[in-house]
Amino acid sequence: MANYYTDHPEIGFHLNHPEMRKVVDLREKNYEDKDKFDYAPVDFDDAIENYRRILEITGDVAANVIEPNSESVDLEGPHLENGRMIYASKTVENIDATRKAGLWGVSMPRRYGGLNLPNAVFSMLSELISAADAGFQNIWSLQSCIDTLYEFGSEEQRQAFIPRVCQGESMSMDLTEPDAGSDLQRVMLRATRDEENDCWRLNGVKRFITNGDSDIHLVLARSEEGTTDGRGLSMFIYDKRDGGVDVRHIEHKLGIHGSPTCELTYKNAKAQLCGSTRMGLIKYVMALMNGARLGIAAQSVGLSQEAYNEALSYAQDRQQFGQKIVNFPAVYDMLSRMKAKLDAGRSLLYQTARYVDIYKCLEDIQRDRTLTPEERAEMKKYQRLADAFTPVAKGMNSEYANQNAYDAVSVHGGSGFIMEYKSQRLMRDARIFSIYEGTTQLQVVAAVRYITNGTYLTIIREMLEREVSEELRPLQARVAAMVDSYEQSINSVKEAANGELHDFLARRLYDMTAEIIMSLLILDDATRAPKLFAKSANVYVRMAEENVAGKAAYIKNFVADDLAAFRA
Repeated sequence: MANYYTDHPEIGFHLNHPEMRKVVDLREKNYEDKDKFDYAPVDFDDAIENYRRILEITGDVAANVIEPNSESVDLEGPHLENGRMIYASKTVENIDATRKAGLWGVSMPRRYGGLNLPNAVFSMLSELISAADAGFQNIWSLQSCIDTLYEFGSEEQRQAFIPRVCQGESMSMDLTEPDAGSDLQRVMLRATRDEENDCWRLNGVKRFITNGDSDIHLVLARSEEGTTDGRGLSMFIYDKRDGGVDVRHIEHKLGIHGSPTCELTYKNAKAQLCGSTRMGLIKYVMALMNGARLGIAAQSVGLSQEAYNEALSYAQDRQQFGQKIVNFPAVYDMLSRMKAKLDAGRSLLYQTARYVDIYKCLEDIQRDRTLTPEERAEMKKYQRLADAFTPVAKGMNSEYANQNAYDAVSVHGGSGFIMEYKSQRLMRDARIFSIYEGTTQLQVVAAVRYITNGTYLTIIREMLEREVSEELRPLQARVAAMVDSYEQSINSVKEAANGELHDFLARRLYDMTAEIIMSLLILDDATRAPKLFAKSANVYVRMAEENVAGKAAYIKNFVADDLAAFRA
């Protein structure tokens, strides 16, 4: 029987990464839960074994329930009845299966009914579910919104809402509006204080809300009358049980049909303030978005894996001109690049997740006791790394998912354009990944300061000092040459001292940054597991070398006067 976890040993490789010991030890706080909960691990090895069992259960559900339902969900989709969103019938089956498997509220502490899983393992679960159906992964992975409520809500709110999510109730983050998409400072949904009933009331419209008729909503709203910027926005918790919100419209989308995208009308809806007023956009949405961006990176890796599987299987079966097409250089070139992007992107995803885990765990420990100076320094270090790596992991993996899905269609030839083949659905589903939760262009904006201030370059230089196997040293030397070109390109852009030029060339610097980091990560992986990753390391470094050289030449020969030719 198929299992999306055991069928792909590359995921298990990352579960057993050396840095996972630090992650798990911090997450389990010296395994203090072992005397309170019979399912809590007693030590590191027990924790890893627990994670493995959960991943195997998820891999089974993904392969044998969610994936077989995916075509039906794509065709049926959700629909609207009397102001309520109704899931596709097979989506209901998927939700039921994941509830019975205990796969909700998995990141929450055990005292609330959760499994206390680290972000790295949650990302692995997301990858598995996305490989089966990226649209359903949207519904399931939005449970991670509860992390923001746990982090910033009151203990009373935690007790009220977290156990419900652990039992399988759904969540959404209601941020965007008709006139406030990427620019969330323009959010105008009103929040007014109802002193008589000791609550807040929400009025207005939200648009493009994923899983918008969920049980529990986190809502960005304007609480400060007379304000027009982000400083007047606060975060609120809306409970569907209280009523006051209707679904006005469900979007008819290109892909991820099972994931309902709703327009909502708030009519005097009762809500609770989450955290403090005025901090909604400045602090809480940023926490939500960073978590969501890591989720999209995992979603992207999952779909990339499925696209590669579909393309490889078809190429191994399809014959033309007397031989299987997998033997044609044009085809195996595509397939090898797909696999290299998948492996390198997955490595970047889990490196980022581990950085997030370490600083988030230290933040959580800080709620119970004062951190030592060394722990505070470590928390700041890993927060900086997580902030730097998250936009790269989201942006590059979402772009790779699009490229791999496109290439899967190409490998199928004319059959890829036929609706009966999965590859067309994967291509439709992937297109949104580089758009929602911040377009790739916005990921560049988030990352570029770490390029120009030397953060990435310092990280890269440190990574270059790592030992690799003797067979991989020539590739490492080629990456070192790329780094020199990269540094020259950064200096060239900075020396031009032209803001418009800087912004125009930022995407090329971003791509170079990501490709060099992923080259070094895949070399590390290939050193520890050559049978799994040596081929991808060879392919990826050559591909990155090709791309970095081209971008370096472009930047070297570009001057501010050239911008005039590009303006509309």
